[in-house]
Amino acid sequence: MRTLDTTAVNRDIENLVREHLPLVGHIVRETLMRVPSHVNRDDLTSAGLAALAAAARSFDPERGTPFGRFAAVRIRGALVDELRGLDWASRSVRSRARQLDSVRQELSGSLGRTPTNRELAVALGVAEEEIESIEEDVQRAVVLSLQGFAPGTAEDMVQERTAGPEELILHRERLGYLTHAIESLPERLRLVVTRYFLEERPMAEIAAELGVTESRVSQLRAEALVLLRDGMNSQLAPELVEAPQRPDGCVAKRRAAYYAEISAKGDLRSRLSMTDALGAPVAHVA
Repeated sequence: MRTLDTTAVNRDIENLVREHLPLVGHIVRETLMRVPSHVNRDDLTSAGLAALAAAARSFDPERGTPFGRFAAVRIRGALVDELRGLDWASRSVRSRARQLDSVRQELSGSLGRTPTNRELAVALGVAEEEIESIEEDVQRAVVLSLQGFAPGTAEDMVQERTAGPEELILHRERLGYLTHAIESLPERLRLVVTRYFLEERPMAEIAAELGVTESRVSQLRAEALVLLRDGMNSQLAPELVEAPQRPDGCVAKRRAAYYAEISAKGDLRSRLSMTDALGAPVAHVA
């Protein structure tokens, strides 16, 4: 009799899992819309299926909670855990990134040009390889933010509810500002961002097109991402933009001009026109 009960329980679990398989697919698709393209669908699906099976085993119908709702919470939690492995922007990385950014701005002002990694390393008292490591970590984190348009944490990427009308409008406005910020970048920085992030071209190919080294392309990429971040913040969260140490300096004036160009690119209507009512990009015919 004990065996029969166990068999019946196992059958119930299997039925719950089978009936709710589409739920895993739905949540995975929803999540993939908010994360970079390199996030593996199969990895997320595997994590979601494991969570669905675990939810079926631990589900207690007497508590009155529908299984779909109960499982969805477990599945989203599993996807958060999976994505945490992609959240490179730890507190230490962010702290080092701020320090690096500050030193880069100081050197840019004193040298009148973008400092090399060697010059940054000397100023910070670290090995040149450490500078490259910090920049790689920061770039990964920024790409998560730009492509997924989340503050940078896995929890923010796996949303538990559909965005309301106001949130969707804000999301679409941010995407419009991002487009304008990219368009307003200096030509070489814009080319690097477009080729590397939007067209996913290899670093070596971009270096050949510009006639520079891959190391130089990496520097331009880092410079562009910092400028994009500040350009977006200048429009959406001005309090996050650090005041320049030399307000009358060339660097500060160039940045102010960049911020002004983003603002002048369009208005709310033109920014919203870049996406449809659901926030998907709209193809504009030239």
